[in-house]
Amino acid sequence: MLSRGNGVALWRQIHSKMETEISSGGYGPGDRLPSENELSGRFGVNRHTIRRALAALEEDGLIRVEHGRGSFVREPVIHYPVSRRTRFSENLSRQRRRPGSILLMAVDIEADPMVAEALDIEPGAVVTRITNAGEADGRRISYAKSYFPRAQFPGMVRVYRETGSVTRTLRHFGIDDYSRKRTRIIARMPTVEEARELEQPKKRPVLITESVNVDARGVPVEFGICLFASDWVQILVEPSE
Repeated sequence: MLSRGNGVALWRQIHSKMETEISSGGYGPGDRLPSENELSGRFGVNRHTIRRALAALEEDGLIRVEHGRGSFVREPVIHYPVSRRTRFSENLSRQRRRPGSILLMAVDIEADPMVAEALDIEPGAVVTRITNAGEADGRRISYAKSYFPRAQFPGMVRVYRETGSVTRTLRHFGIDDYSRKRTRIIARMPTVEEARELEQPKKRPVLITESVNVDARGVPVEFGICLFASDWVQILVEPSE
């Protein structure tokens, strides 16, 4: 029960009780908390008081609030290493996470100046752009656009749709291995589209990697822009192999 008239705000008391329940294992990682109505009934307070307590728990990093779905105990963040060989599925599998990839779009377009410079081709040259959403244990954590020079990989859209893997697609074209030449890491607020694809609020920042992968001869084969949900992923920069 809550203590009224003791000088401690009711929402703070609710926050303390739920913090104890979470830390003691009463609610496990990923568990859904009772609804605002259920918590209002349990503690005998209005929903505004419950919202303040939940907001404080979210600010403390103990829960995540998904609008329209409810509040959940926050799972441990994913450590995403960036090194000379960076592979999405391998990164997640090493942490015993189930990787997933959803193909959103695959098209041939003309390279803008930024893409052309990264791939060392002329602006306006045709590139294949593959747009994917990455998942960990069924949770969307990334939204990526990767660009490949079509002159090197004619018909890549068809091959990628068949293989569902960049690594296997490049192997089809004789690229048995590729490595990271450089990675630029930035953070910013997402656009409406990016927030929607990452299934997160627009007011929450995203981490972004802009990377160039090269073949064994040092020729650029991929330029990628990958957005990560910052509340799910920490990017680790590892020394070169």
